[in-house]
Amino acid sequence: MLSDEELLRYSRQILLKQVDVEGQLRLKASRVLVVGLGGLGSPVALYLAAAGVGELHLADFDRLDLTNLQRQIVHDSAALGQHKVDSAMARLERLNPEITLVAHRVAMDADTLTAAVEAVDLVLDCTDNFAVREAVNAACVAARRPLVSGAAIRLEGQLSVFDPRDASSPCYHCLYGHGSEAELTCSEAGVLGPLVGLVGSLQALEALKLLVGFGEPLVGRLLLIDAFSTRFRELKVRRDPACTVCGSHAG
Repeated sequence: MLSDEELLRYSRQILLKQVDVEGQLRLKASRVLVVGLGGLGSPVALYLAAAGVGELHLADFDRLDLTNLQRQIVHDSAALGQHKVDSAMARLERLNPEITLVAHRVAMDADTLTAAVEAVDLVLDCTDNFAVREAVNAACVAARRPLVSGAAIRLEGQLSVFDPRDASSPCYHCLYGHGSEAELTCSEAGVLGPLVGLVGSLQALEALKLLVGFGEPLVGRLLLIDAFSTRFRELKVRRDPACTVCGSHAG
């Protein structure tokens, strides 16, 4: 059940026929893992907390430094030097005390990811490290958890959804198995703050659609964002039968 305060807090999205009270209850019962609390993870965490996702698991091993504040909007100057998880949790608790927050302050590897992914219903990859992205993907495939993956660098962004529950869905490795420019980080190439905000907001939107069960998720589609000219392009992505992660001979 939703309390009177929850009905008021979430009233604007409950008004949507795609959400309604039933959808809000689904969000309240949902558990979500956000891997990375930087430029992408900031809007993701803020919007999912504000929307009433019942349990948010926050994973990041890093501490906040001054260069982060240009784009990592869940944090502020008073939190410099703190673990990003602690800084984010403090902000999210003030935003919505109705939800539960679970902290993961260690670097996520194959072992820690297995348990972390199995404990949730959906995962959002908000990192900028290719090896971690691959490990997150493998854990999601093994646990059959949908993965919302976003990336942004310079003035270019990408977004897709990989859903192992869908037999036709590719996984992250199908698309990027031989490496990609994601290995180049924002600290090396630069990035504009509103771009990561846009990609992160779209990630949060895709997550809400999956959790509530409405709309058409970006499964089998890769959204490309050109912030320089404000243009969007979409590519179809097919599952690779020979993929070493999700293919028929994987493992």
